[in-house]
Amino acid sequence: MKRQSYPILEFDPDTTALINAADHTEPIDIPEHCVPCFFSDVIEQLVRDGKARVLIELVAESGSTPVYEVSVGEAKVALFNPGLGGPSAAKNMEKVIALGCDKFVACGGAGVLDTAIQLGHVIVPDSAVRDEGTSYHYLAPGREAKASLAGLAAITRVLADHDVPYIIAKTWTTDAFYRSTPEKIRTRKAEGCLTVEMECAAFFAVAMFRGVIFAQLLYGGDDLGSDKWDSRDWTKQATVRERLFWLAAESCLAIQE
Repeated sequence: MKRQSYPILEFDPDTTALINAADHTEPIDIPEHCVPCFFSDVIEQLVRDGKARVLIELVAESGSTPVYEVSVGEAKVALFNPGLGGPSAAKNMEKVIALGCDKFVACGGAGVLDTAIQLGHVIVPDSAVRDEGTSYHYLAPGREAKASLAGLAAITRVLADHDVPYIIAKTWTTDAFYRSTPEKIRTRKAEGCLTVEMECAAFFAVAMFRGVIFAQLLYGGDDLGSDKWDSRDWTKQATVRERLFWLAAESCLAIQE
């Protein structure tokens, strides 16, 4: 590995690290299809309704992450909450891959950089600007990471089947929640980003590195497209969030390799 001007640019393609998820995570009887879901309210409701069964707990210093099994018609999907930010999302995705999942459609929300995007509107990110750190440990330095084509195709088929309006868009993945400055927002908008979130680039990079299928559904949340931030109460859209989860689950099951 050649020394670079900045450590984050020193990518090592070796697939074996000193610590590997597979070293400490044994495969279990788990669906190959999995939905990483950021909506803790949706997961808690599924548990209360008896629709989500715990398969295993992923234990870490920050606490445990349950991995569930959920029935979708006659089929089943795995389900877990990846946690906020690229490092948490990548770590938990690595563990779930080690458990036996290899097809993923995540669901979450994102800030919109275009005020015209309505609250709750479905957005399908096909690429992510890598303004974070995690992806650089999985992919050589570059400006963007891409979603899996098979995952995108499954999502768009399912959304069309349900007559759900959607936008395919580039997203901006950042590590710094409180550093979306006006100048950075203008720059990201100028390069075509319609949303900002904290995990897509990391997810895309892990999937590419590990050879699994990954795509994501987002919904338009808070508004960063004006001079003043507007939360739009985006975390309180219970119906939107529940519907997006089921669309993600159906899309995941629709993946064709």
